Order: sequence, then C-alpha cells, then structure tokens
Amino acid sequence: MCNAVTDHDIRREAAAGVQTFAELQARTGCSDCCGCCDAEARATFDQARSQVICQLPLVTA
Repeated sequence: MCNAVTDHDIRREAAAGVQTFAELQARTGCSDCCGCCDAEARATFDQARSQVICQLPLVTA
C-alpha cells in the first residue's frame, strides 16, 4: 500500500480500536494521496473491524 502503510498496519489499528476509515487515515496516512489504494484499504479495514472481539466486563448476579 502507499505511504508505507501495510495491511498489517491497518489490521493493527483496527484491533487498537480505530472505529472509522477517516480515523484510520488520520492515524496512518493511508489512502490520502491519489486514492489508488482506497478500495483495497477500505476492504482490509472493514474485514479487520469485523474480526475485532469486543471485550465486555463480566457481570455476575
């Protein structure tokens, strides 16, 4: 990917809690030049976000 942002970088940011593609762009600089990698970067981000496991606190009665 451009700007030296890899699919691993995108997955790591998603796992770290990045919620939107705009936030991903601000944090990594991915897909903010010519946009050629936009579709692939968005697909990678969407896939990574769908695999993030939300850790909720355990509630006992």
